[in-house]
Amino acid sequence: MTYLLSEIAARFGGELIGEDIRVERVATLEAAGPSDIVFVGDPKYAKQLATTAAGAVIVNAALAAATSLPRIVVPNPYLCFARTANLLHPPARPAPGIHPSAVIAEDVVLGEGCHVGAFVSIGAGSRIGANTVLEAGCRIGTGVAIGADGYCHPNVVVCADTQIGARVILHPGAVIGSDGFGNAWQGDGWFKIPQLGRVVIGDDVEVGASTTIDRGALGDTTIEDGVRLDNQIQIGHNVHIGKHTALAGCVGVAGSTRIGAYCTFGGSAMILGHLDIADRVNIMAGTLVGKSIKKAGTYVGQYPVQTHEDWLANASHLRRLDALAGRLKELERKVGHAVTDDKE
Repeated sequence: MTYLLSEIAARFGGELIGEDIRVERVATLEAAGPSDIVFVGDPKYAKQLATTAAGAVIVNAALAAATSLPRIVVPNPYLCFARTANLLHPPARPAPGIHPSAVIAEDVVLGEGCHVGAFVSIGAGSRIGANTVLEAGCRIGTGVAIGADGYCHPNVVVCADTQIGARVILHPGAVIGSDGFGNAWQGDGWFKIPQLGRVVIGDDVEVGASTTIDRGALGDTTIEDGVRLDNQIQIGHNVHIGKHTALAGCVGVAGSTRIGAYCTFGGSAMILGHLDIADRVNIMAGTLVGKSIKKAGTYVGQYPVQTHEDWLANASHLRRLDALAGRLKELERKVGHAVTDDKE
């Protein structure tokens, strides 16, 4: 598919400067050719505009004069580029139909235009919305509801009673609705606590490969509209994640924590259980969140990278901090007494 720059600008609210050429692909600055469109949003890449072979570029107003290439000027070049990429490279969807090897309970309701791939199984009482894709090897449990235009990539497992909204994407190996980690100590071993809740996922959510979302113990685990979950994330039972929050790879969220809307979590951040995190909180990568966060802002809890020798030296100092603090208090006490004696 090809589009004129004027068509792209009209769709996404940009201003076209220069020749109205036709483009057919998005590309990087280094690899682009005459029929490709690129983007530059950071001034540090402006020099590459002089050497790129791209046919056109998406820039913001501050960089509009940095090139003579045909350009679309927008406030947010990255967002416009993403929309243009989706326009020029629309994701492929398999044709509607049911593979002969699929196993579907008699009372399942399949919407019009669904694709059910090889070796898919769908349990009793489930409802699959129109135009939803279930690729090979997916297991949909009993009593599941999946909204219209969803996409379950290969080997996704959606456990019983899970409720999923419209336009939800589940990447390969995602497991939705598995039992939460609930165990009671009985003196000589663990007693498994029944997990009686569900997982409820809103519209326009994306769940990465091999990510797991546990069902609630009593209430529901809730993922609100527009949430983005990267690969290999663990969401514990009864967690509530607010709308349009994004978690990067390998984040872990322990049970019964509530995360607000419009939050971001860097890779491998760990969030302990039974916490409350306000809206618009940004947690940097590798941070351990051990207490509730009541105020929006950016939070970090890790040391910057350093050489092993520096780490050993700093660790040695840290081990002595308690003793040093005690000596400082004793010194303050003695100085305080000395000052008092002088005044007397």
